[in-house]
Amino acid sequence: MNAVVFIIMIFMFGFCDKSDSEPESNDPANLIITIISIDNETGHVLIQCSAQNAVEFHLYIGDASTPALINPNGFFEYTFDGPGEYVITVRAYGLSGRYIRKTQTISITPAVIPEVPLDKGYFSPESYDGYTLIWQDEFNGTGIDPSYWNFDIGDGCPALCGWGNNELEYYLAENAWVANQYLTIEAREQQYGSRNYTSAKLTTKGKFSFRYGRVDIRALLPYGQGLWPALWMLGNDIDQVGWPGCGEIDIMEMIGGGNRENTCYGTIHWHDGNGHASYGGSRTLASESFAEAYHVFSIIWDESKIRWYVDNQFYHEVTITDSQQTEFHQEFWLILNVAVGGNWPGIPDATTTFPQQMRVDYIRVFREE
Repeated sequence: MNAVVFIIMIFMFGFCDKSDSEPESNDPANLIITIISIDNETGHVLIQCSAQNAVEFHLYIGDASTPALINPNGFFEYTFDGPGEYVITVRAYGLSGRYIRKTQTISITPAVIPEVPLDKGYFSPESYDGYTLIWQDEFNGTGIDPSYWNFDIGDGCPALCGWGNNELEYYLAENAWVANQYLTIEAREQQYGSRNYTSAKLTTKGKFSFRYGRVDIRALLPYGQGLWPALWMLGNDIDQVGWPGCGEIDIMEMIGGGNRENTCYGTIHWHDGNGHASYGGSRTLASESFAEAYHVFSIIWDESKIRWYVDNQFYHEVTITDSQQTEFHQEFWLILNVAVGGNWPGIPDATTTFPQQMRVDYIRVFREE
């Protein structure tokens, strides 16, 4: 081999691989790759690279010979195809066209959601003396029944940003599905629009509503700081009178984090003539949390009162005979959702794992004969 060619090859390969050759003062140096975030659910990764004297950065995926992304600031967004380990290579170029490179491995590992068998927990009776079943969804099919359910989509903006509670999620239809004989509503750490979380919210507005009766909902709840699952109802006249004049009946709410996942709440909201009024109670389990087994959340609602139950155990009651509580004597429709963040639960923190799921085994509505 020609000696001159050999010396040139040593210089070229030695510099690219950071050998003992001394780079020129304006050549790139000290390349650093920082993985800012990894969304294990979607495979979306944010990468920040920096190097002295660098004017351009190239991102290579695997053994590709051409860069996937090029930019002058070293900030890359890339979405990988599913779980696995991926090798990336970053080149930092100087004005001379010479570069240094560095390789790093990125692991995409979706969080494992603890599997709770569907038969673990309490089952309510399929019938009650003196009551007739008037509506049910057992979620035994392969999809969400559009004749029963609507999806609320978005973050409430511009009319009611954060849904009136400073919530952080963007609701999407794709975050809810039916399989394995239950409905799943999944909250994800996923950027959508200006929001960093997504979830789902289902309603029966315009498709099913009722006045008075018994509601049983068997569900497994999510857990973690900032999670806010809810099974609730709003009055049919909300579009005419707004909230809280339409009335709100919360069959179940739970706020995650801080050892709060063994307590659920039942509440009503209404307009008492002076403004928003509310009254509620709570039930705390003796040991396990609501994320460890299925429980049945119920109300019995008649013309004089509303009573709340967990696993058919009474824990709270409110009378609704006051002249300023007329909203509770009309038909209401059902709502199922998992909010992320908000005034009550607070925001997720480093202890919160995603995705989180609320699973609903069945909903049954009975009318007193």
